[in-house]
Amino acid sequence: MIVTLKTQGLQTLEQVGAFLEGSQPLGFDAPARETAYAWIADELRRLNYTRLGKANKGLVRRYLEKVTGISRAQMNRLIQQFRDSGRIIDRRGPPAKPFARRYTQEDVRLLAETDALHGTLSGPATRKLCERAYTRFGDARYARLAMISNGHLYNLRGSQAYQRQRGPVAKTRPVKLAIGERRKPRPEGRPGFLRVDSVHQGDLDGIKGLYHLNLVDEITQFQFIGSVERICERFLLPVLENLLAAFPFVVLGFHADNGSEYINKRVAALLEKLRIQEFTKSRARRTNDNALVESKNGSVVRKHLGYAHIPGHFAPKVNAFTQGVLSPYLNFHRPCFFPTEELDSRGRVRKHYRYDHMMTPYDRLKSLPDATQYLKPGVTFEQLDEIAYAITDNDAAQRLNQARGKLFRSINKTQKPAA
Repeated sequence: MIVTLKTQGLQTLEQVGAFLEGSQPLGFDAPARETAYAWIADELRRLNYTRLGKANKGLVRRYLEKVTGISRAQMNRLIQQFRDSGRIIDRRGPPAKPFARRYTQEDVRLLAETDALHGTLSGPATRKLCERAYTRFGDARYARLAMISNGHLYNLRGSQAYQRQRGPVAKTRPVKLAIGERRKPRPEGRPGFLRVDSVHQGDLDGIKGLYHLNLVDEITQFQFIGSVERICERFLLPVLENLLAAFPFVVLGFHADNGSEYINKRVAALLEKLRIQEFTKSRARRTNDNALVESKNGSVVRKHLGYAHIPGHFAPKVNAFTQGVLSPYLNFHRPCFFPTEELDSRGRVRKHYRYDHMMTPYDRLKSLPDATQYLKPGVTFEQLDEIAYAITDNDAAQRLNQARGKLFRSINKTQKPAA
């Protein structure tokens, strides 16, 4: 197809300059590459490019760039080709002296065969298989693949010969669950927005230990901990329902990470039954979304229950301790820092933890404006005061230590082998 460039009106360099400044109207059709190259060569001859001064050469070059749409670097290469040979041709194509191929078609087929046998392992694992096949098992076919780099292995996997051998490989599709909204909770100063996480109590000889369910309110830091034998609906749902019922205020939100123990239909149905309004889950690459409960995992759960393996069949005893002794101590007798947020000069939110803002979660709840409105029906601060001030903080800590010691003695006694 011949494309006509309507440049007959540009006969002098002054007309070319006027065209570049936009004062000279000129229409043209977009040319094909071969046609454009031929036209560039004709214009260079017509305008006597080789005899022009530096300023006029720049004028002609900008004119050719504007008409053809070719970049400045490419136009410089084309003009240099014209000056050297008197013509402009398309030099694209295979190189005259290509690099020697190190890996043959036989290597590609061998790689495809190996991937088919082992289920397409990762690049390093496949390299190790090829290396072992050559060095340990003496298979001479793997002589070149034994030294392949990780990057070039993936290059071979992307080649047409490999694809013909293996066929298309379907990538793993991420599972999309419509359960829970992926965002950070927005309590806006209201209690009842819980952060939830699970803590595993160690493995021993391939046997899983029990699990702790850790629920923390974002505003008041009210915290209830329960223990289950295994993370499955049979054990988790009853304990989770008891923990949610233990909070003295109305629970409005439930936020978890993306673990399947919470992001499932059974938990969603439980929250719906309890009329919990918001069910949210952490966002990808936002580690602070569930930072509060993560910090409590270390400062509370690990501090009081440690890291050692506790078999799952001890879950009822541990659950009685965590709900009956540990949780009341945390909520009524253990002071916590509560941050105050301020905007710095850059508009960023800065949190400050001041000593005069340290108090127990129960005192924090009472300090909220019109705190009575948040309590569950039938719960009053008079009832909660009787629990909070029945014993001193030191007495509560002593009771906690005695109960914990008794718990671990019973666990250790049962775990010790008979003489």
